[in-house]
Formats: sequence, C-alpha cells, structure tokens
Amino acid sequence: MVRPFMTDPSLLDSLDGQQYLVVRPAADVASFYETEQEALLRALPGSVTHPNTGHVTLRGFYEPDRVHALRDLLARWASEQPAIQLRVEGVDGFPPPFQVLIARLQRTPSLVEAYASLTAVLDATDFYRIGELPLDEWIFHLSLVYGSTLCEPDWAEAHEGSQRELDPAPAEVSFAVEFVWYENGIERSEQLLLGGTAAEDVTGR
Repeated sequence: MVRPFMTDPSLLDSLDGQQYLVVRPAADVASFYETEQEALLRALPGSVTHPNTGHVTLRGFYEPDRVHALRDLLARWASEQPAIQLRVEGVDGFPPPFQVLIARLQRTPSLVEAYASLTAVLDATDFYRIGELPLDEWIFHLSLVYGSTLCEPDWAEAHEGSQRELDPAPAEVSFAVEFVWYENGIERSEQLLLGGTAAEDVTGR
C-alpha cells in the first residue's frame, strides 16, 4: 500500500479541493527525511503538525471540477520529462508567519528544468495554480514540520537548533512524479512515470 503524504485531519481539511504534483523520495533522501523528522518531533511540542511522508512539491492547483483534465496534462508533461535528481543541501526554515522547518534542496539542473518546463506547459492553460512563485524565487524543499502553533521565541529556538548545511548531502534520482488530489478529507494519488532522456546531472557526466 502506498504511504499517504498527509494523514493529519486538520491538514486534510485545509487541502480539500486542491491538487499537487510532487516527487516522492524513496532512497537516501527519504531515509534522511524520516530520521530528521523523527528527531525534530521528539524535541518539539505535540501541537506541531507534519507531513506523513516526505515530498517535493512542483506545483499546486485548485481545480476540483477538472481533476481528470489536469491529470491528463501532467501525464503528458511527465512522459517527456527527464529523471529528476534530488540532493539535500541543508536543514532550514521558512520564517514567520509560515514557520516551517524544511530540508532544503540543491537546485540541480534536472530539478530546475522540471519546474521551468512545467511552468511553460501550464502558462498555455487556464488551470488555477496556488502558492506559485517565479523559478528564481522558489526554494525547492521537503517540509519537515509545520510550526505555526509555536510562539516566535520557540520557533526561533527550533529553527536555530536544527539549521545546518549537510556534507555529505543525501541524494537520489527520481524516475516518477505523483499527481495528488484531495476530496472530502481523502487523499488520492497516481504515479506518473518520467519518460524523457536522462538529464546530464543524473548520468554523472
């Protein structure tokens, strides 16, 4: 059984009607994520929330009435998209009012190209995108813990205590993305295989 990305009822409620295209780490990045998240949750109050499974969001949408059309577009994009290299360069955080502890990703060529090519495809449509920023402003990441319930001093302590660069950097290559959608408190997902030629940074040449 595929492990869901979100299980917290409050998070599921907040995501109702939304759709996402994400990358699910499954090797070294996933192992780092699980270990780091467990350590953070042991140290933080029980009021914080968190993803159930690590994921890299490439785009978010609000298209509850056009889920299948959106899925078909993203599947066509994925069929021509090279494999994506993920490399965690550090643990960091988004400051107030967001207060999210993250595993910050390196801007690998294949990850940047995936975001840029997806933007080009979506710009030719009228699908409603949420939380989108220009490529130069987007920080690729996996959210570890949502700390919005923490007071600012507690947030600052948690951020400063976990913030660091990683050497060596956990890395892996992903050959699929996932289309995820939320409806009536239920998460559904479908894997979309990446079918393009391997990116240069994936081959190591």
